[in-house]
Amino acid sequence: MRQWGILSSLGSNQNMSIHTPKALISVDKRSSITGLRTIAMLEAVKGLFGLLVALALFSNRHYDFGTAAAHLIRNLHINPEWHFGRLFIQAADRLNRGNVFKLEVLTFGYAAVRFVEAYGLWRRRVWAEWFALVSGAVYIPLEIYEVILRRTWIPWALLLVNLLIVTYIAYIRSAAWRGKIHFAST
Repeated sequence: MRQWGILSSLGSNQNMSIHTPKALISVDKRSSITGLRTIAMLEAVKGLFGLLVALALFSNRHYDFGTAAAHLIRNLHINPEWHFGRLFIQAADRLNRGNVFKLEVLTFGYAAVRFVEAYGLWRRRVWAEWFALVSGAVYIPLEIYEVILRRTWIPWALLLVNLLIVTYIAYIRSAAWRGKIHFAST
């Protein structure tokens, strides 16, 4: 019976606010709303792009992707004998119904994850900040590999944006853990 008294006292708001570390609060009202909402909008755009790709795959699932890729390469005035053009056509030619279905499921899943993350960041949820930190950090080694491999401005730009986001979210989470965030709480 004494255990129930302890549990009920832990459930009251007064006791929970005293004993709960600041980093475990579900809504981060101390961090910059502008920064989090900017990242949320970026994640929503990535989710929308994933959704559009998934819908395009779904609506064209019975299409000959190899022929479509060859037409696309020609319409973009890209040499089909160029290494990347040839790889693109070969990859599209290997798509069959089973592979297209798997790709549809993956892109719908990717879009859903991006939308959930965008929602959480927009609502300033701590779990979304942690999720953004981990999901952004996962891509950094791949982006570094792309920078080394491609040596063009696009991989550099993607890496820079991702590093800025990961650094910003890491700063927010570490400052919240220490209780030292100095942003406006609007």
